[in-house]
Order: sequence, then structure tokens, then C-alpha cells
Amino acid sequence: MKIATFNINGIKARINALSDWLDEAQPDVALLQEIKSIDENFPREMFEDKGYNVQTHGQKSFNGVAILSKLPLEDVTRGLPGDDDDEQARWIEATVVGEQAVRICGLYLPNGNPVPGPKYDYKLAWMERLYKRAQELLRSEEPALMAGDYNIIPQAEDAKKPEDWVDDALFRIESRTAWRKIVNLGFTEAFRARNQLPEQYSFWDYQAGAWNRNNGIRIDHFLMTPQCADLLRDCQIDSAIRGREKPSDHVPVWVDIAA
Repeated sequence: MKIATFNINGIKARINALSDWLDEAQPDVALLQEIKSIDENFPREMFEDKGYNVQTHGQKSFNGVAILSKLPLEDVTRGLPGDDDDEQARWIEATVVGEQAVRICGLYLPNGNPVPGPKYDYKLAWMERLYKRAQELLRSEEPALMAGDYNIIPQAEDAKKPEDWVDDALFRIESRTAWRKIVNLGFTEAFRARNQLPEQYSFWDYQAGAWNRNNGIRIDHFLMTPQCADLLRDCQIDSAIRGREKPSDHVPVWVDIAA
């Protein structure tokens, strides 16, 4: 089962680029972030025509997550538990039924800038809720993963110029501590489990020629429960997509699991 995560930075702006990539990469499941569309306006027919089941958790102009799956989806839920007043569309999960069932959680973790301030407070509070959901996934003792745009640079080697990010919400010690707290519950970070090479990034800013200079950061991740990590065969970044016409500032990251 090939599962991808892709922050598309607007379904309207990226629909052709996304369609082309789906045709080429042929993921069984694609988790999308920043669709920036309410559910009713998401162009589901285009993806259904490609054989995908479509589930969305949208929001007008901002945020929004979706699951595209060629395999059956069961028990779809929307919204990260822990705050009934949270109106931001950042979490969707479902059970994907292949050779075996896998619980798949798609997320768009808050950016948190500027720091300090309410946006950073919201980021850390959201991560605490994520920690609690992660504990529940582990207690299920079933194959499960949490994937998406985490807006977290885990370590210095995950940025071309880590010194530029020291005071940024993506790299502040409080953010990375919250990330490590989740990983240390017993999750496997899929990409680093398969790839230790330097200068491997999933995001390049649109400004200052970042792509041409490979001035990137790695902020799109897969975290897997032990039962899911046992199924992991590969994890790669489709970085070349960033050089195409009208690209997102993120590129797809995907895993191949024996399921």
C-alpha cells in the first residue's frame, strides 16, 4: 500500500499539478493538507473519476484536510479530539482496508508564528491534544500512522540553514520538545528510518530563490505505531515536483507498507 502526504497549498490553484502527480505516482492513498475549500466546493468528481474515494474536512479559504483512497474507507472521523471549540479544519482519520486494515490520520499542524503569541500557544496546545490521540492509537495495538504537514523541523539536519530558524515556531525548543514527546511514546519516524542522507527537504519557500538554492526544510512527516512500522518497506520524498509549473511550496512524501 502506497500512502502519500501532500500539502497542496490550495486545491483551486493546484488542481492540475495534483492531478498530474496522482497519475504519475499512483498512490493508493493520498492525505492532503491546506485544501482551502469548504467540503461542498471540493472538486471530488475529478478524483472519483480516477478511482479514489474522497473524504474531506474543509474550511473556507484556510486549512482543510482530505483523504483520497483507492481502497475502502471505514469509520471516518473529523477534528482532533480534545477541544470542542476548535473550528480549524486540521485533522481527518479513517481506516483503510487493504490486505489488512490500517488506521490513517491526516493532519495539518498549526504553524504557530509569530512567537510569542496566541498562535504559538494554540500550536503547543494542539500538540498536547495530538499527544493524547497518539497514546490512544498505541493502546489500540493496531497498524496506525499519523501523517501530514507537522510544521516541525525535528533536528538541525532537517534545515539547510538551521541558524535561520532558531526563533521560529517550527524549530523552537518548545516545539521540538513537544514533537519528541510524541515520537518517544514509541512511534517510528518513517523517513529517517529509511534515509539518513543530508539535505532532504519537503518545503521550499517561494521567496529568495529557495528552491534553486535547495534552501529547504523537512516538515512533512509520517509517524508510525510499532505494528505499522513493522510493515514499512520504503519512504521517499518526490522533491522534483517542486520544480514544475505553479507548484505548491511543499512536495509529496510517501511510504510503501506491506498492507
